[in-house]
Amino acid sequence: MDVKESFLSVQGQTNPFPYLIEVEKAEGVQIFDVQGNGYLDMIAGVAVNNIGHNHPKVIAAIREQIDRHLHVMVYGEFIQRSQLNFAKKLTSLLPNSLNCVYTVNSGTEANEAAIKLAKRLTGRSEMISFRGSYHGSTHGSLSVSGNETKKEAYRPLLPEVRFIEFNETSQLTNITRKTAGVIIETVQGDAGVRIPSLNFMQALRDRCNEVGAQLIFDEIQCGIGRAGSMFAFEQFNVIPDILTLGKGLGGGMPIGAIVASKQMLKAFTHSPMLGHITTFGGHPVVCAAALACLEVMTSEIDFKEVERLGKILEDQISIDSEIKEIRRIGMMFAFDMESFERVEKVVKKCLEKGLISFWFLSHPYSFRLSPPLNITEDQIRKAGSIILESIAETRE
Repeated sequence: MDVKESFLSVQGQTNPFPYLIEVEKAEGVQIFDVQGNGYLDMIAGVAVNNIGHNHPKVIAAIREQIDRHLHVMVYGEFIQRSQLNFAKKLTSLLPNSLNCVYTVNSGTEANEAAIKLAKRLTGRSEMISFRGSYHGSTHGSLSVSGNETKKEAYRPLLPEVRFIEFNETSQLTNITRKTAGVIIETVQGDAGVRIPSLNFMQALRDRCNEVGAQLIFDEIQCGIGRAGSMFAFEQFNVIPDILTLGKGLGGGMPIGAIVASKQMLKAFTHSPMLGHITTFGGHPVVCAAALACLEVMTSEIDFKEVERLGKILEDQISIDSEIKEIRRIGMMFAFDMESFERVEKVVKKCLEKGLISFWFLSHPYSFRLSPPLNITEDQIRKAGSIILESIAETRE
């Protein structure tokens, strides 16, 4: 049995057609397989490796923490320096109202905690979400996700979840005094990079204030620089009550975080105690990596350069007549084509040519890109050329 057969026989799979690149190492914007082939990674682990693979400062922080200790106690019981320093750094980058961090293991776990917190704070049970949304695959976060195809096999899900149209201000009247919380991706990712208007976001904030609903911004994908600012909500002049983070936060290590005010998060400590608990959340090695990632983001990433390079790639690919529409914010791209079949051929051809692109779960006639934010101009232009060649070579 070869390694691919062995892999497929013993490891659970998410789809019948995985890429099956046997990874040997990764560095910067490159992934290398065991045969020595290099791949230009224009997905960054699906918006995870925002500062590239194996950033030396992240690796150094991991090594230093490993020499100190690994897991010592369930989250919140002991003072652990890496957790503390990470939380201080993260809150220093956020508005004053978002001054307290609860660190968990993943983005979906952060959203689960956010749903619970909204209900706990308001005493209400209704949650509002948006069509096209994606918030994770555990039962609670799946319940507030908008892809019905992905949900049908797992019903019944959470009751009292209602969906309204994204970026439609007239729909906001559905948020009422029965609503515990409204959860929204600041920029919808899986729906194909859907960017809301300033007016909509401000009207959403006003409506939540009016009825006393908690406003939750899910920035698991669009946060930590992906949208061209440290946090995507900075571009809309709106501050959420609750912020959820994940993916790029860990510099390549698994992490999630729910951020709110100290007073709000205190609700998890009483009536009942242990209102939200996690064994491995805030793992010291992961927090050390996340702290290093934030330090790299604030010292090495120039968001003006991110925007400049993003525009170069957008303009380069837009010249092909098969590209029907491009939606981009920062280094978060969706390229619409005529059909899923065309997208599939282009993505596969890119892989053959040594470039990793991907597709969207809920928007099958687009391919996606989310390269590391510290990609160079030469690498951006090379990626654009490979994509254009792949489109041309797969035309019938």
